[in-house]
Amino acid sequence: MGTANGEQPAAGASSDKLRHVESMSQLPSGAGKISGINAVVLGESLAAEENDLIFPSPDFSANALVSSPKQYQEMYQRSIKDPSGFWSEIAETFYWKEKWNPSEVCSENLDVTKGPVQISWFKGGKTNICYNAVDCNIESGNGDKIAMYWEGNEPGQDGKLTYSELLEKVCQLANYLKSVGVGKGDAVIIYLPMLLELPIAMLACARIGAVHSVVFAGFSADSLAQRIVDCKPKLVITCNAVKRGAKPILLKDIVDAALVESEKNGVSVGLCLTFENQSAMKREDTKWQAERDVWWQDVVTKFPTKCDVEWVDAEDPLFLLYTSGSTGKPKGVLHTSGGYMLYTATTFKYAFDYKPTDIYWCTADCGWITGHSYVTYGPLLNGATVLVFEGTPNYPDSGRCWDIVDKYNVSIFYTAPTLVRSLMRDGTEYVTRYSRKSLRVLGSVGEPINPSAWRWFYNIVGDSRCPISDTWWQTETGGFMITPLPGAWPQKPGSATFPFFGVQPVIVDEKGQEIEGECSGYLCIKKSWPGAFRTLYGDHERYETTYFKPFSGYYFTGDGCSRDKDGYHWLTGRVDDVINVSGHRIGTAEVESALVSHPQCAEAAVVGVEHEVKGQGIYAFVTLVDGVPYSAELQKSLIMTVRNQIGAFAAPDKIHWAPGLPKTRSGKIMRRILRKIAARQLDELGDTSTLADPGVVEQLIALSDC
Repeated sequence: MGTANGEQPAAGASSDKLRHVESMSQLPSGAGKISGINAVVLGESLAAEENDLIFPSPDFSANALVSSPKQYQEMYQRSIKDPSGFWSEIAETFYWKEKWNPSEVCSENLDVTKGPVQISWFKGGKTNICYNAVDCNIESGNGDKIAMYWEGNEPGQDGKLTYSELLEKVCQLANYLKSVGVGKGDAVIIYLPMLLELPIAMLACARIGAVHSVVFAGFSADSLAQRIVDCKPKLVITCNAVKRGAKPILLKDIVDAALVESEKNGVSVGLCLTFENQSAMKREDTKWQAERDVWWQDVVTKFPTKCDVEWVDAEDPLFLLYTSGSTGKPKGVLHTSGGYMLYTATTFKYAFDYKPTDIYWCTADCGWITGHSYVTYGPLLNGATVLVFEGTPNYPDSGRCWDIVDKYNVSIFYTAPTLVRSLMRDGTEYVTRYSRKSLRVLGSVGEPINPSAWRWFYNIVGDSRCPISDTWWQTETGGFMITPLPGAWPQKPGSATFPFFGVQPVIVDEKGQEIEGECSGYLCIKKSWPGAFRTLYGDHERYETTYFKPFSGYYFTGDGCSRDKDGYHWLTGRVDDVINVSGHRIGTAEVESALVSHPQCAEAAVVGVEHEVKGQGIYAFVTLVDGVPYSAELQKSLIMTVRNQIGAFAAPDKIHWAPGLPKTRSGKIMRRILRKIAARQLDELGDTSTLADPGVVEQLIALSDC
């Protein structure tokens, strides 16, 4: 296995696996057939259900950074055969105070049987991600370029910062942090909504070598307290309140409760820097502890607008980001500075085919990894203009996204399948009333996007002229792992397509044996990549047990994956979201995709439930298109749709009508809650405080027997 014995890597590299990709150059103008494949060309016709491939137009490919399968193959093969040389050349385009040892670009051990798991890239090199993301853009003459637009919760609330203005604000906060004793290696918890102050705070920490830990400002006080206790921050940065739609959220009250709870657990935080968000709450209405709480506007603005950079080793910690663990205790994913910097910048550049004139909008919150890598660091490292949005996509109505796209001439739009399906449900009129002519590239993140949602996104939002970068990656990977490169090869609706440079995905069976060709199994990665996380904070044993012990010598992603006859990768969902029905392993995403293909189904979420005969049964929560009534006939029709698309073994045992699904404010479906409802374990629902609409849970319980 691997390349140690001189064998060429198999996954995604050999030309026979790209044979249909290579036929791209043979495609005539307009829709056509190649080797029995139905295909359409970007911008020339709609993508219908019978279309297997959507090809980039000749014009798009001609101007793309990676414009052909041949160019991709050459770059990819180089990145696998000579990773040190490939990534060193990219590293040379960044600023390093001190160079790394060229003979030790990468050091790794992913095999737990050979010793502790360790990964390092560019160790010994000294750099700073804030300097590269902000200062370097100013020094190259782009100080007056807009770094960030800000769109508030209410239409008409907006702001902007040039790169020069951003640097000044970052330096003021960095100087304040140093004045209160924050230094290299110290942790800082950031609990802020999507104000410009959130990326400013991240960059300020990075500038002085502090380790930021952003906590999504929708987590409960208990969840925040858990993170405070684990990383023991020098201070917490928050704001007094935020409005989500018409609803005010008192963030400072949540922080107050979390600090009380963390103190009970032996961790006392003596400083809470609070930004006054005047549009949500007045200063005088904010609960206050004078000995601990400080107003941002009263202190930060008094500090100098220049701040020296703390040069850090490439392997020094950059940030902690807590992700859910199966044990209930959050896992503190730790990313380091140098490799992460290169990887986020490079994946952003190529996956979105970034051009300096682009206006880029990612709808993710900085409380998640997407907001770290593809709102803050990746775009700014490329000198991009980024849109930061505080509000919700359906406030004041479901046309808000497209109103914003037109207002700022957004050209790259990156969002989650959940949002796409939600907007599908609301109808096309909210989309088509806006121009959207500025859009050039679309993107999808967070979960597999089902083909019907992909086609709607492509046909309606993108007017059949914008490629979709359907990205697969994880908090742990730091950046994209499997993703289309928009101009390089044809897309298949719902497929993440091929691996990014330097990434060697393999599909293994239950014994850990690699499977070649067309197959399904467990998705693993062999060999490290620069953006990989290095450990779980304070728990390296859990890091090894969770990610490296299941299949020795590989990073185990926890996801199932299929590879088709053309080498395209199809993510089937988390392995723990695989249902074993009478010996058939069925991915929940596959069943959900079949249900959503029904014309009267707007959204679906599938979980496994105990079945006395089959071991596990399939339990489907289904949200219907507005105006469609519940009926026994429709239940039968939905079940038949799944039987017809997948097989009788995948037919849902129960259709549970769902006016809405329990989602976090970022749009993630809380399947844990759905499993408890399906199993009638209603006394074990757990914390529902992070839900966008906690009332949905009661509605689902009320409809349990319908």
